[in-house]
Amino acid sequence: MRRAPFALLLGLAGLLPTAARADLVYVLNSADASISVIESSTRQEVRRIPVLREPHHLILSPDRTELMIGDSAGNEMIYVDPTSAEVTRREKFSNPYHMELSPDGRLLVVTSLRRDQVDIYDAATRTLQARLRVPDKPSHLAYTPDSRIAFVTLQGARGLMAIDLATAKPLWTTEVGPQPAGVTWHNGKLLVGIMGADTVAVVNPADGKVERTIQAGRGAHTVFASPDRKTLYVNSRVDSRITVLDGETLEPKASWPLPGGPDCIAFDPQGRLWVTLRWIARVAVVDPATGAAETFPVGRSPHGIYVAPRAEPLPPLTISETVPPPAEVTPAAAEAAPPAQQPAVFRRLWSR
Repeated sequence: MRRAPFALLLGLAGLLPTAARADLVYVLNSADASISVIESSTRQEVRRIPVLREPHHLILSPDRTELMIGDSAGNEMIYVDPTSAEVTRREKFSNPYHMELSPDGRLLVVTSLRRDQVDIYDAATRTLQARLRVPDKPSHLAYTPDSRIAFVTLQGARGLMAIDLATAKPLWTTEVGPQPAGVTWHNGKLLVGIMGADTVAVVNPADGKVERTIQAGRGAHTVFASPDRKTLYVNSRVDSRITVLDGETLEPKASWPLPGGPDCIAFDPQGRLWVTLRWIARVAVVDPATGAAETFPVGRSPHGIYVAPRAEPLPPLTISETVPPPAEVTPAAAEAAPPAQQPAVFRRLWSR
């Protein structure tokens, strides 16, 4: 009988170290007009993709082969191959701030914070089907699971709006609190981060009634669900913390200090949280079991983030392709002070 190689036997027994995953992490640097591409195993920036002005959010394309990255101030959509970090094409696009595909994949809804408009596109062709003028500062959005209704927060009007996607008409608008930001559909309810306060509003999607509020931290921004949806994470940008909620009861389970203004969250295949730290130009990698975090530098005002699983690292870069180390921010910014005490570039981006 042929024997297996000794090294293979050791590997099967768990006695040899296994190669670290080489996922690619995409970070949108809103104040640097760029996208950082990070290799997850080394935490090193291996690409820096320039954009026109101010990227904020990103999603996968309907066929899941490209990242769609919205440059809101540049009025452009950038398409990137997530496995190679290559830009595949660019399209002119009206102020793509926040965007989401409908659950059935047919529609793309885009909120335009600057232009007070909500655009409804055919997802496959990006053909504009309807444009709604809304007050004031439409920010984030979510859908019903059946793709019939979209919900949009109105950051400047303390409101939440429900939009019938078949007719492109508002169904209701309700007041939920000062500066509502992220909205998430979870277990038949809408969870709205109240950025001008320290709570998450639990809203009935049928009529917009606020049924209860959940205490988080000042600057409660968005609620992110873990991949199994058993745990929810609330990022509070003023108090600089993440509040952990039970996915069933919505009761707080833990509160993790995370200096630097935690913003968007993405999950890697190991279940770790990758969190942009808006005020200190860094990203944190957080252990969901303990809340322990390590951080590394990226560009200024990092916002949207996405983890693309990948089996192998990118090919070695030539000298001309290497990225210079990002400039560190001052210690004062690292304290995640309220917006009035932040550097001017961060004050400008505070409401986004």
